[in-house]
Amino acid sequence: MYKKLLFIILPFLLFSCTSNVDEAEVKKARQFFESVFQDSVLDSPEFQASLGYKSNYDKWDDITWQSSRRKAKQAIDDLAYLRENIDFEKLDENTKISYRLMEKRLQRAIDNDKFIFHGYMITHRGGKHSSIPSFLINYHKIDEEQDVKDYIGRLRNVEPLMNDLIEQLRLRQDVKKIAPAFVFPQAIKTSENIISGYPFEETKKQNVIYADFMKKLNDLDISDAKKLRYQSEAEAVLLTIVNYSYTKLIDFLKEQQKLADNNHGVWKYEDGADYYQHTLDGYTTLGLTAEEIHEIGLSEVERIHGEIYEIMEKVNFDGTLKEFFDFMREDDQFYYPEGPKGRQMYLDQVQVVVDTLSNRIEELFYGLPSIPLQVKPVEAYREASAGIAFYQRGQADGSRPGTYYANLYRMRDMPIYKLENLAYHEAIPGHHMQISIQLEVEDMPSFRKYGGYSVYAEGWALYSETLPKEIGLYKDPYSDFGRLSGELWRACRLVVDTGVHHYKWTREEGIDYYMNNTANPEGDCIGMVERHIVWPGQAVSYKIGMIKVQELRAYAEQELGDKFSIQEFHDVVLRNGSVTMDILEDIVYSWVDSK
Repeated sequence: MYKKLLFIILPFLLFSCTSNVDEAEVKKARQFFESVFQDSVLDSPEFQASLGYKSNYDKWDDITWQSSRRKAKQAIDDLAYLRENIDFEKLDENTKISYRLMEKRLQRAIDNDKFIFHGYMITHRGGKHSSIPSFLINYHKIDEEQDVKDYIGRLRNVEPLMNDLIEQLRLRQDVKKIAPAFVFPQAIKTSENIISGYPFEETKKQNVIYADFMKKLNDLDISDAKKLRYQSEAEAVLLTIVNYSYTKLIDFLKEQQKLADNNHGVWKYEDGADYYQHTLDGYTTLGLTAEEIHEIGLSEVERIHGEIYEIMEKVNFDGTLKEFFDFMREDDQFYYPEGPKGRQMYLDQVQVVVDTLSNRIEELFYGLPSIPLQVKPVEAYREASAGIAFYQRGQADGSRPGTYYANLYRMRDMPIYKLENLAYHEAIPGHHMQISIQLEVEDMPSFRKYGGYSVYAEGWALYSETLPKEIGLYKDPYSDFGRLSGELWRACRLVVDTGVHHYKWTREEGIDYYMNNTANPEGDCIGMVERHIVWPGQAVSYKIGMIKVQELRAYAEQELGDKFSIQEFHDVVLRNGSVTMDILEDIVYSWVDSK
């Protein structure tokens, strides 16, 4: 089914050349980029494991503020070296892009230091407390006996990690940066779930970490006696160290919850306006103000509403837009049944959608990446608090597939009419396509291969939702409504994120805006507003990025006329990896000039 992507075996290219390129200077620059990247790898045992390395295999990342400040100081030194010792004018075009991206990355790390205590370390959506099981499940492989010892070592090291986490939360409490009150019940519940099941309780249902450990242990070719010894050791560590550490965290969260309030926007901070602009700059890379983003959102909502009226005519719906939204929310025909059967029906249909587009991929692209894709439901321990869908990248060598996670905790939150566009967004031609190509492009510096920008990645994925319509998919008008509904949802985010953090909207005002302007169920609307509250600025990146990609495509189509190739345009956008929007514009303009 999957055809290897043709352009990924080609060198990393741009379209113009520079006459005064100094190969020695290019080599020096590339060595510097790799050195900075390797410093980041050495600093993160978890990143090492995600790359397939087994150094520091029993360790967790340093999450303290001292580590963050140390990285900022290192960024100052690295930026000074870059500017003083590498001559930008002597680099080839590809290396100039890397220089500009590295410069932006280092400056961002320096600027982040001003807001070192502003981000919430634990939210209802996740944090270090909830990432421990998913990290062990997805990244800690057990291929030999030492890996077993390291797995148990990581479990032992949960205690100092949790101590650090509690200390960082306490420091934020001291400077009045406590998460809103609604965060705590869900974060506490997630933590309680992680220490539930056997061996924490006398039950047949196994704990999520224990089940993962035992599966990997039993697959290992060692004696039964050794397996029994390691099983007993893991049970003991879970019952003592892990249980104690999570219980200590839960107790702390229950106490901190008493100090939490319902002031949700970052405007409540003394430097809230500066912090919010900082987040917007990071998530859009375009220097847009909150006011500009808010107005773009209002305009897009109005435009998309107009297109939805056309869908209403196609399906002969006689009523108002609000009544149509209520119909789409409530009618049983748009939902699979709750329970295992409905969940499997959903997953099976996702596979059909992915396979159908994959078989026609060459109408839009030169082929598919070689990294395989799998579709999985979100694990039970985190499904109650996780998002409705997300993607986890695979391994560059194909040893770990990319994963599209669908959250099937409540089937009423996953309407059938949104199934198609969600699959395109998270899988093909969205995140799986974009991230896998980035991993497979030859000669791309490592810091670009494994890094990126939300505005690019999410902008691409949202743009990707529109592409299947161009080749005749979204045949069902309700599925086409799902596409428009997804775009409308992202347009509303521009309005509500800026509403909450700039215009001082309440949580309830944000929920009401979603309920009145989208077809999403109330749970979605509540969840999204709460996401805006704890993750300021991030949600605006989707629509802003999509608009930019669409603008660049329209420019290329107008300038090139009959010379325009949709496959080549997508090749140009994807093969340089995840870049800032100003650099993407330069890349596309350079390609158009070369034609």
